[in-house]
Amino acid sequence: MSEQRVAFNSDHGIILEGLLFEGTTGRGVVITHPHPLYGGDMSNIVVETIQNTYQKKGHTTLRFNFRGMGKSTGSYDDGNGEQADVVAAFNFLKEKNLQAIDLAGYSFGSWVIAQMVDRITTDSVIMVSPPTAMMKFEPAPPIPNLKLVVTGSRDEYAPPDVVEKLVHTWNPATGFAVINGADHFFYGHTDKLSTILLKHT
Repeated sequence: MSEQRVAFNSDHGIILEGLLFEGTTGRGVVITHPHPLYGGDMSNIVVETIQNTYQKKGHTTLRFNFRGMGKSTGSYDDGNGEQADVVAAFNFLKEKNLQAIDLAGYSFGSWVIAQMVDRITTDSVIMVSPPTAMMKFEPAPPIPNLKLVVTGSRDEYAPPDVVEKLVHTWNPATGFAVINGADHFFYGHTDKLSTILLKHT
């Protein structure tokens, strides 16, 4: 079974496009993409790696384009409207009667999740390369359901030492993995990323 194109409403009449894979386990995930102003969208290779990993487990996945990207209407809103987009995607997935829904974000997508995770009740959160050297994460309130944070040893936007300090603030029990040799884009390292994700999904 493959993904199907879907559309759902965000705030202020904005319509978002997404790709939905309906699994069989009763678990689902909303996946958020990199920065729209730098060409990030739901077709990003890391987003697809996260999606494929959850799909291998038989889980339901929803990746979508933030407002202003692809066929999603509206325009970039400096991370504010994008938080509403995550809520809208989460609520869309809730209509599938899943028993558990995760949030998984890559780069800018993980920053958006960190800003609004207290607005919804999610079962677990996964962050891939939260861009701590590019965007303001502090103050960093606790994220009790943060399960995993992954970055690369050569990631200049998500330096391992800075990210690790934040992880301890968010949730000291969170799994933290650094992929040796990987930069922010994980070129040549998506298989290793998938292996790590499989252990935590």
